[in-house]
Amino acid sequence: MSNENSVKVNINWYPGHMAKTKKQIIEDLKLVDIIIELLDARIPISSQNPDIAQITKNKKKVVILNKSDLADETQNKKWVSYFATQKIPAILVDSNTGKGIQESIRQVEKCMEEEIQLQAQKGRSGRKIRAMVLGIPNVGKSSYINRVAKKASAGVGNKPGVTKQKQWIRINDKVELLDTPGVLWPKFESEEVALHLAFTGSIKEDVLERTEIAYQLVKFLLEKQRKKLCERYQLDNDKIEQILLQNQPENFNIYEVMLEIGRKRGCMIAGGNIDEEKTAKIILDEFKNGIMRKNYN
Repeated sequence: MSNENSVKVNINWYPGHMAKTKKQIIEDLKLVDIIIELLDARIPISSQNPDIAQITKNKKKVVILNKSDLADETQNKKWVSYFATQKIPAILVDSNTGKGIQESIRQVEKCMEEEIQLQAQKGRSGRKIRAMVLGIPNVGKSSYINRVAKKASAGVGNKPGVTKQKQWIRINDKVELLDTPGVLWPKFESEEVALHLAFTGSIKEDVLERTEIAYQLVKFLLEKQRKKLCERYQLDNDKIEQILLQNQPENFNIYEVMLEIGRKRGCMIAGGNIDEEKTAKIILDEFKNGIMRKNYN
């Protein structure tokens, strides 16, 4: 196991298709009235692409705090209040169950009420609201769109300025959505942001070494949620405390805790050793799936 600072900030993970997507988003902005930005409710700030925030700053916006069921309820309310101070409505959504879906569309319609009325006064009544859905990879954008479209919508197409490649989705008689691929940004500002995105699966595991990310996650959980970690993996808190107090480098101690989790989960290989890779996968998969409910910004 390498030392605890092995996950660096200067992660280069900006495939060519993401650069192309960003250019396409800039081009398509002129076609839409409002932005629906999906954020991971557990990491609202870390999952907010600063590039996208910059290029959409002159557009009306509704924030969707998706996966809100995996986040702490008290923190959820604080984030809704935070975005309210930024004059941006934020809706708590669970795309898997549909909670908050209809409210998110109501907010889109509410944000556009004044403009629609002005259009009607100019004799342009009946014009649909066009919204663009944005979000980083693994934030649940497809699940949100499938829910909001009720899996029965048809592409709009054949409209001025709309190519057949653009995926327009009719939501109701008032709103159409323009889907976009998830896009990250070229360089993460801090190790904390990079790790948050790795913990929640926005960065693919083949980009960062899996055991390193699992190690960093265990370190984080020991600091922030030791009780939940011990309960989840049936760890003896006194034993964990003894491991962490050993007179050796901190990263060795944390690595031993990670191996203890592997031992509890039966990740054994020849010679009585622990399968690091299997242990790391269990820890990361269970975290991504919401076993530990908490906000991480």
